[in-house]
Amino acid sequence: MLRPLPFVLSALAAAFAGSASADTILTVYTALEADQIKAYQAAFEKQHPDIKIQWVRDSTGIITAKLLAEKNNPKADAIWGLAGTSLGLMAKEDMLQPYAPKGLAQIADNMRDSAAEPTWVGMDAFASAICVNTIEAEKQKLPMPTSWQDLTRPEYAGKIVMPNPASSGTGFLDVSAWLQLFGEEKGWAYMDALHRNIGSYTHSGSKPCNMAAAGEFPIGISFDYRAAKLTADGAPIVAVFPSEGLGWEVEAAAIVKGTKNLDAAQKLADFSASREANELYKANFAVLAIPEVATANPHLPADLSQRLIKNDFVWAASNRERIIAEWTQRYDGKSEPKK
Repeated sequence: MLRPLPFVLSALAAAFAGSASADTILTVYTALEADQIKAYQAAFEKQHPDIKIQWVRDSTGIITAKLLAEKNNPKADAIWGLAGTSLGLMAKEDMLQPYAPKGLAQIADNMRDSAAEPTWVGMDAFASAICVNTIEAEKQKLPMPTSWQDLTRPEYAGKIVMPNPASSGTGFLDVSAWLQLFGEEKGWAYMDALHRNIGSYTHSGSKPCNMAAAGEFPIGISFDYRAAKLTADGAPIVAVFPSEGLGWEVEAAAIVKGTKNLDAAQKLADFSASREANELYKANFAVLAIPEVATANPHLPADLSQRLIKNDFVWAASNRERIIAEWTQRYDGKSEPKK
């Protein structure tokens, strides 16, 4: 039977509406840098056009606090790009859905939860770096630091900016590393001495390097990716990798327990652990979850992975609350205001 044109058009409209409504909206919490998200999302959604990512992005500390606050009423379906220590804390709180993604056997042992069915799986790793503005250092007659201990020298008074560990994963990996490198007593003594030279604590891990690049402070304690990118972009930055060893952190993906979009969240976990995703990660990081995919970054040392400390992620996750409380009591007076 020949249908009238208005009926056909309305039927087509209903069909398109039904198709659009069939898309799964996957709410993903992340602490990824904003300039990384677009490429990762495009690749995933090309592979899974019926799944659309809705990002909730902030610094590591803020995303971690948000997830913990939502423990009994989770809003996220998945996490893509958050510190392994944060995810370890959530695993202890039974907030993550164990899942072995496709290709798990390719993932390096130190880049994943050790359980056979892991609660989180790593993507890449980022490491401590000191960003030094060469123009400002010369202008202010500041020597080039080569070690963590150098940063306590009196000539650097008020010249250094670093991230607050309560709000920044980069800040926490630094504090955790110093306590592991030097021991608790000497670690806190080191931070007391460093604090005298700190001009400000920021709530972002990348901001200290950005501030150094802009000449706001001559020295910023940040991380390798941001230092390498700013250098590649032409900023007057030299990245220093302290001789005592580098704190580092795994950036990882996980599924939030109780998600109503489990199938889509598992597809995200599969993609994050894939070679295709690691090919994307290597544009930003020198240390990857699938090591053989990694290539040298001309702005980072070729032996970066050998400079990383032996990081006890379980200890860091278990002691995170205590460490942050102590740090806040001692040093928070120099933190920038929160937005």
